[in-house]
Amino acid sequence: MTFDQLSLWARELGFASVGIADTDLSSQSEAFHAWLEAGFHGSMDYMARGASARLDPQLLVANAYRAIMVTMNYAPDDEAWLSHAWEILANDEKAFVARYALGRDYHKVVRSRLQKLMTRVEEALGAINATSYSALQQVPLSYRVFCDSAPVMEVELATRAGLGWRGKHTLMLSREQGSMFFIGSVLTNFPFDITPTTSNHCGSCQQCIDVCPTQAIVSPYKVDARRCISYLTIEHAGSIDPSLRKAMGNRIYGCDDCQLICPWNKFAQKPSVPDFLARHQLDDSGLEQLFSWTPEQFEQRMQGSAIRRIGHDRWLRNIAIALGNSRTLEAAKAVSVLVTRTDHPSEVVREHVMWAIEQQNARLS
Repeated sequence: MTFDQLSLWARELGFASVGIADTDLSSQSEAFHAWLEAGFHGSMDYMARGASARLDPQLLVANAYRAIMVTMNYAPDDEAWLSHAWEILANDEKAFVARYALGRDYHKVVRSRLQKLMTRVEEALGAINATSYSALQQVPLSYRVFCDSAPVMEVELATRAGLGWRGKHTLMLSREQGSMFFIGSVLTNFPFDITPTTSNHCGSCQQCIDVCPTQAIVSPYKVDARRCISYLTIEHAGSIDPSLRKAMGNRIYGCDDCQLICPWNKFAQKPSVPDFLARHQLDDSGLEQLFSWTPEQFEQRMQGSAIRRIGHDRWLRNIAIALGNSRTLEAAKAVSVLVTRTDHPSEVVREHVMWAIEQQNARLS
């Protein structure tokens, strides 16, 4: 079983790049624990709970000395996708959804294709063992596939596998793909040869740091999640700090600013699978329209989407903030939309709706 064969199969399944890393992450322990101790993980308690496994992958898969790392592109299938994204951000009647979430849930897509890849590996190794005189000496293959679905340091492992380098925004960058890709991993005991790493090509550029709406990138390679709009709109379940709400603009699910500004994303590649194409016009929808969705409509339309996990209440909370921030919508019209949710059963939704109404009423006075 060779790496070349593995790479060929991976590309046939839609993966853009493949590499192999060792799983000794002990060198990351000090920096990771310092990040936790600073409280930069916010309410993501699972980051602390899973710290041991994150730093020692063999707690997830016994004897997993290797990590098979892959990427799968998701940049929109449109040459003007970058300018279109900036146009949506500038039009505060519209809702901005992070480009990765426009299509189907990447967790399921990547893991499903990784499982198919490893099934091929199992079959190939089985055939080899069946014809080997030392079949009884073969160690059974063990593995587990992941995609942002367990405490795995996927960016660190992917950079070790040579698939790119960590940018100053902490995401991984590639000269061939920019950063608009998902990372998948397989922890395994199969002794593949480790692939060479690549060098960092950010240089003195810090556009990602400068563009961050909430200054969440507190220094190169360090993000305070408590200020990050992706965290606030997705991971954080409660009230959003009023001091951060205006900076959120019309970003209702995630934030791509640090990626959109990055010069390397002129090389971002369109998906090789159809799953990540935009659904339900989420790449160009008005705030009023999305705010009107009932819980049933949200569940139906977000079926199979990563967005579904935040639930309808958080969806309304986020859009309420965007409606409060809008200066393109007539204030009276924005208020008329918002008042439809003033009696919402969720206290969090009501709080953000009332804040938004106050913002728009201030324009009327």
